[in-house]
Amino acid sequence: MIQEELKPILETIRRLALKVGVRNLSLEKLKKHPEVQDDILKKYIHSNDELVEKTLELEREKFSVIFIEFDFEGMNAIDILMIVSKEMAKKFNELSPSITSELRWLFPDIYHDHFDKRIQFISDKIRINLTKGISQGMYRSDLSIELIARLYISRLIDMHNPDFFPPKEFSFSTLFDQMFESFIRSVCTPEGLAYYDLKRKSSQF
Repeated sequence: MIQEELKPILETIRRLALKVGVRNLSLEKLKKHPEVQDDILKKYIHSNDELVEKTLELEREKFSVIFIEFDFEGMNAIDILMIVSKEMAKKFNELSPSITSELRWLFPDIYHDHFDKRIQFISDKIRINLTKGISQGMYRSDLSIELIARLYISRLIDMHNPDFFPPKEFSFSTLFDQMFESFIRSVCTPEGLAYYDLKRKSSQF
């Protein structure tokens, strides 16, 4: 778990990275930055690698917090998927494929470890949601849960590939919205699709 007093600093560093790029930031530069509390940074971060690890760990925590903040017990699988999608878009509206590309290039081992952990977490949640949706009659009973979960993950991976989707041409939010729409329509029963369309048009989502 990330220390609470460190989280605001990591958020500031993330915003700075979006402005100037990862390659233009370093631990030494950040210690002198007016927006960064030097004493707290020194207390917890001792290298550039550790700085990247902590920043990415905070991003993973934001994923898991979505499932802590909302009580999904007894809820419709489509409602769950829509809420999670909305919260992900809200929490990661500044997520930039260009930053992802820089991290992958500059810190490959750290980035790939982070990416694998995040993908595993999402994959587990998708499997649970698919199982729930099928049992509720919202998703088709002929679906292969393992195959659909892997296809969902492969789409997420493709979204972060700058060769497929150049950051200057496609924002993360646009890509995610299109991917989600395609996914939900591919797994729903007619009943589930009607429910989804009704919810999508309402002000609730």
